[in-house]
Amino acid sequence: MPPVFAHGRLRLYLLKLLDEAPRHGYEVIRLLEERFQGLYAPSAGTVYPRLAKLEAEGLVTYATEGGRKVYSITEAGRAELADRGGELADLELEIRDSVSELAAEIRDDVRGAAGALRREMRAAASASATPVEDASWAAAKEELRKAKQEWKEQARRAKDESRRAREEAQAARRQAKEAQERAREEVMRIASQFQEQFAKSGGMLGNLAGSWLGGTGAGSGSGAGTSTGGAGTGKDTAAGAAPSAPAGPRWAEDLTPSGDPARDLDRLLDRFRDDVRDAARDHGVTPARLAEARAHLAAAADRLAETLRPRR
Repeated sequence: MPPVFAHGRLRLYLLKLLDEAPRHGYEVIRLLEERFQGLYAPSAGTVYPRLAKLEAEGLVTYATEGGRKVYSITEAGRAELADRGGELADLELEIRDSVSELAAEIRDDVRGAAGALRREMRAAASASATPVEDASWAAAKEELRKAKQEWKEQARRAKDESRRAREEAQAARRQAKEAQERAREEVMRIASQFQEQFAKSGGMLGNLAGSWLGGTGAGSGSGAGTSTGGAGTGKDTAAGAAPSAPAGPRWAEDLTPSGDPARDLDRLLDRFRDDVRDAARDHGVTPARLAEARAHLAAAADRLAETLRPRR
């Protein structure tokens, strides 16, 4: 029998099934059997250990309902599923091909069984002094006809499914490739702009974040430096030195640079969003605070856009 899932592919398909809806292990087994039109059904010893491993890796979680573990995909699982979108499209095509191969094997088995049945009946007729009764012969022929009709129908369905899956997989791969190319071009464009301005901006992003979130710290430290460092600032500017960093710990300094400026900018923006949401959850949001926060965000957005815009 041809392999249904290549190495690691069952894990990916389990994530796909759990992304569709939360399911318990028996339901996963039943769905796999339906996808293979009853030609293949994995055992509990195949599915449950893989679900347990996915749970240990943090890709799925489970809740106990009615004495059963109902598994759900996590955000980390969805991220892996999104990263392997092209591989998933190939897997869907492979499943259809596996159905075709399994149907072909069943067809060959039916042919072999039918041939053996005919040979046995001929041998029995030759060895017997009396002819085979008409009723028995008719019943055997009817069973043979039904068997042949069944494998023909299975082969036809498998062929149709394989063709549709191949077309869908090709379209999905094409769309994924186009989306990845567009995303790559956009990231490279932003990364180029950000890298050009990053050295000039110094610690500006940390100061802005401190100003937005607390109104003090980096933002007020910058203001204090401006108001109290008149003569010193002029001296530093004349010497061409970079502005001094604000006192105290800098915002998001625990994020280790990855070497990819565009990715580091996304991580900083994610941290900023999370900090603002945490502050809103802890302290509440009133109409007055919302208006003030909007003004801060508008000013910050303008300043960042100006920073990332190429200099002329």
